Amino acid sequence: MEDKQILELYWARSEQAIAETGRKYGAPVRRVALNILRDEQDADECVNDTWLGAWNSIPPQRPDPLLTYLCKIARNAALSRRRASLAQKRNSSFDVALEELEACLAAPDSPEGELEARDLATAINGFLAELPYEDRYVFLRRYWYGDELSRIADQMGGHSHRLSVRLSRTRKKLKNYLEKEGLL
Repeated sequence: MEDKQILELYWARSEQAIAETGRKYGAPVRRVALNILRDEQDADECVNDTWLGAWNSIPPQRPDPLLTYLCKIARNAALSRRRASLAQKRNSSFDVALEELEACLAAPDSPEGELEARDLATAINGFLAELPYEDRYVFLRRYWYGDELSRIADQMGGHSHRLSVRLSRTRKKLKNYLEKEGLL
C-alpha cells in the first residue's frame, strides 16, 4: 500500500491504518528502537508507542515521507525509554555514538539553549546537504539511527575501521563548519 493510501486511512480514523503501517514499516521502525535500546521487549513497546504516536498526530500532520516521520517518533520514544530505564547505567553502543558527537554539540538547558539548538539543527542540516552521499549516509546511519559501525560496514561492503576514520574526519569537518557558522 502506498503512503498516500495509508495516510488516508489515518485521516478516516480507520484502525486498518495501524495494520498497514506495521506491515510496511514495522521492520525499520523496530530497528531504530532496537539500535538505541538493545532490548527486544523494550523495542517492541517502542514500536507500539510509535503506532500510537502516529495515530495521535495524523491528522493534523500529513508527513512526507512517512517512514522518516515514523522513525523520528520511534527514536524519540526509544530515547525517552532509555533515559528512564538506564539513568545510572551505560548503554555502550549508543552512548559511544553520542559521545563521539559531544565535542561538536551542546545540550539545550534553557530557552536560549532551545533557540541555539534550533539554529544548530539548521546548520547541521546544511552541513549534511553539502556532504557526498556516502558520507551523509554513514553519518546518519551512525548518529541518527544508532547503527553499529560493523553493521554499516556490512551494508556498504567495507571495513568498520575505514568507517571509523571516515566518521572521525566528518566530525572534524562538522566542528569546523559549526565554528565557521559561529555556533561553537
